[in-house]
Amino acid sequence: MNRGLMAALLVGAACLAVPATGQGGDDTNRIIDEGYNRSQVMQTAQEMTDGIGPRLTNSPAMRRAEAWAIGKFEGWGLSNVRRDGFEFGRGWEILSVSARMVAPRPLALTAIPIAWTPSTNGPVTAPIIVAPMSKEEHFAEWKGKLAGKIVLVSLPGDGDEPDKPAFRRLSGDDIGKLDEFRQPKYDPDALNRRLERVTFAEKLDAFLKAEGAVAMVRESYRDGKLVHGEGYNYRVGHSPTLPGIELAAEDYRRLARLAKSGAPPQLEIDSNVRYDDSDTRAYNIIAEIPGTDPKAGYVMAGAHFDSWVAGDGATDNGAGSAVVMEAARIIRKLGIRPKRTIRFVLWSAEEQGLLGSLAYVDKYLAARPGPTEGEDGNALYYGWPSRYPITPKPGYGDLKAYFNMDNGSGKLRGIYAEGNVGAVPILQSWLAPFASMGAGKVVAGPTSGTDHVYMQSVGVPGFQFIQDPLDYGSRTHHSNADTFDHLKADDLRQASVVMAGMLVTAANSDKTLPRFPVPTQPTPYNPFKYKDPND
Repeated sequence: MNRGLMAALLVGAACLAVPATGQGGDDTNRIIDEGYNRSQVMQTAQEMTDGIGPRLTNSPAMRRAEAWAIGKFEGWGLSNVRRDGFEFGRGWEILSVSARMVAPRPLALTAIPIAWTPSTNGPVTAPIIVAPMSKEEHFAEWKGKLAGKIVLVSLPGDGDEPDKPAFRRLSGDDIGKLDEFRQPKYDPDALNRRLERVTFAEKLDAFLKAEGAVAMVRESYRDGKLVHGEGYNYRVGHSPTLPGIELAAEDYRRLARLAKSGAPPQLEIDSNVRYDDSDTRAYNIIAEIPGTDPKAGYVMAGAHFDSWVAGDGATDNGAGSAVVMEAARIIRKLGIRPKRTIRFVLWSAEEQGLLGSLAYVDKYLAARPGPTEGEDGNALYYGWPSRYPITPKPGYGDLKAYFNMDNGSGKLRGIYAEGNVGAVPILQSWLAPFASMGAGKVVAGPTSGTDHVYMQSVGVPGFQFIQDPLDYGSRTHHSNADTFDHLKADDLRQASVVMAGMLVTAANSDKTLPRFPVPTQPTPYNPFKYKDPND
């Protein structure tokens, strides 16, 4: 039978199962009916991306997005809708940018300001110098050579021609490879090396400024005229002093070749950016559907609401945010009254080190020893999960399950059990109604880099969904291609249905997910390892 016809018949059957009044009946079928036949997920995503645009933490656009999300949740009738703040730093936004080569010939270049770098205060023109620097010990080679120059600090690479399809979906074999328990590997030396690397940007800025450089330029890490613009010096008192831009890899390499073969090219850069210091606190947005049993705890879904600014933050992570919001709309529209409270969170400052979810964990779930003075988000990201002891807070046991979505627009294929093998049978039973939609797999392996990580690190059952990659890793992640056009409506409708169904089932289940013990200081994975002096 034609697959499209079969799908239509299945959805139609679900519709027939719903009483005409829209009340009662099986909650899963009602969720399927509402989520597929009256979905608003694409309308929500379009308002967020085309309408508001990129949502850099603490930027004016993020403030508009926060107010918009609160209005949406309140309009749908959710309860306890609120901002939940934590200290972050400066806001920042791009007003305009241009970069062009003016000699040896005029040529417009593809560029983006690096986040939280200052404005050029009008066009600046200067010759370039290619001075690759990735470690502090590289500074000595360039001392006395950078005054009056626009400094290209990346080592020029070769063309990066793709050898895999830019757009793909996961096969059964792909998912099967994820179903493998991984032993934890605690390596304090590797942790210290990562912490040293994240402080380099501030040292580089200070060196370039002291040497009299005009501006700093780095190479995009992707080909295809994609730019990204990530930057991490957002803290008050730690802003860069030198304007910085990222050039498309093709443009950067052209400049480097010209500099190698003849007179240094001259660039004109006009980076028109603006800081916003009106409020240094960032805000998670929280909304709830109250449970009928105040002693039963709560389940939670979340996605990070913030983005970078090269595109519109559509796949990273407007997609996940729209799905969380659509799940809230569906459940509230159907009037479902769960036993446990269902909480929905749109996280802020994920891109700077999962700082919104870290603030939530620290405030409501468990505390670790505090950060050292002056640590930024990158240092927190690498260092916080390795601080001991962990001190559970009174609300530690109330969160029964957390479900996160943050891997683009691809359909949900299942969930990572994060090594919690005791949770696998329960998660499988909760996902079983959605197996025919492609979302039935539970794999033992972990995944990282998003907002369930800090929950897992203190022993709370937090999980990220498995998703089809589509073109997330190849093109859209953090790039200027991250626009609404790369969102897939069928996938996001499916994800919204699965998310809503999992939340309702988890909120009503007589079973709760098993938890790990509260983590304690691990021993090194290899206690006989020597530190490499070259690292």
